Amino acid sequence: MHIPILFEDGEALVIDKPAGLPIETPRKGGASLEDHLEKLKLGFQRAPVPVHRLDTDTSGCLLLARNPKALKRFNKAFEEKLVAKTYLGIVAGPVEDDEGTIELALSKISSEAKGWRMIVAKKGKPSVTHWTKRMELNGGLTLVEFRPETGRTHQIRVHAEHTFKRSLLGDPIYGNKDARVSRTMLHASALVMPREGKPDIVAQAPLPADFLKLGAAQE
Repeated sequence: MHIPILFEDGEALVIDKPAGLPIETPRKGGASLEDHLEKLKLGFQRAPVPVHRLDTDTSGCLLLARNPKALKRFNKAFEEKLVAKTYLGIVAGPVEDDEGTIELALSKISSEAKGWRMIVAKKGKPSVTHWTKRMELNGGLTLVEFRPETGRTHQIRVHAEHTFKRSLLGDPIYGNKDARVSRTMLHASALVMPREGKPDIVAQAPLPADFLKLGAAQE
């Protein structure tokens, strides 16, 4: 599997993570990003370490730190909400408004029948997502840009379903699988992280083939 590199310097890599590739090895076994970290050393002694998470289905920008000091600084930047992340998602239906901000606290629940999932809950962790409608697609679908202020698990997926009353296309947990796609249609399209005394880390991941097949376009 080829993993494109979107940004590289002495302390950071940003890769274009393929959809379907988990960051950590699944309990049942199988391929993961961990299998590729040795190749991603690119001449360095240490293998790079993922700084944040992307769901297995989510493609796009993933930041990796190339040394422990950088990892500590990058983690702090995420904690202080200094990192700007942009996602593109295909909503499984029309979206009426042009833009908005979603503020819904999220909490994790688990059941034997359905496993774990995130739900909207007053006593959950505060979660904020800004969104802009980008374009209407064939089949009544909508391409939406999401800019999360917080980084809760499944935040965009839950916020989209609760706000638009429609999940992201292909989402098996908060919506339904769809014959047109093989995954939840969410793509981490851009990442910007400021650094003191150094140029910002700036990366943009092109739209993957399954987005383009549905008529999506990236400006």
